Amino acid sequence: MDENMKLLQQSLIELETEAEHLLLARNQLVENDKVRNGNREALTALRKRARTTKTSVPSPFESMMKDIGNPGSRPLVKEVCATCGNHDSNERTWMMFPGTDVFAKIPFHAAHTVLETDQVKLDLEAQKLQSYVKEKSFLISEKGVLADKISPGVLRSLVALKDKPW
Repeated sequence: MDENMKLLQQSLIELETEAEHLLLARNQLVENDKVRNGNREALTALRKRARTTKTSVPSPFESMMKDIGNPGSRPLVKEVCATCGNHDSNERTWMMFPGTDVFAKIPFHAAHTVLETDQVKLDLEAQKLQSYVKEKSFLISEKGVLADKISPGVLRSLVALKDKPW
């Protein structure tokens, strides 16, 4: 093979590798979104069960200010869970642990705490995957492959957008 053919072959191999990584990242992003939506639905169900919303539970400061006029030996700051509210946090609820087929009856507070922690991790992973997809799309576009569908200038402006930290 002459040198030009070897260069063409090498550039096609690199391009296909990058495109494969892009497709894998997009598929992982879709799977991640499915899990995030399931977590979000579970958290909403727990909030409905506790009859709270994200903003319906007073902050510890509001609770403290409300109780300040009442004399007594209560603690100065009363911790209030944003999801539990005044719901019995020791009440047991069924939960299937992520990535397994195991059901367990655990305290209400522990269940929503696990789900909220997983939700934060999934949101962070989604942001990383979105940035990775942007980067790979930009790299493939720079090689001129997407030029017929998306102009490099438009893609560059999309990739230059900044993700807001959570």
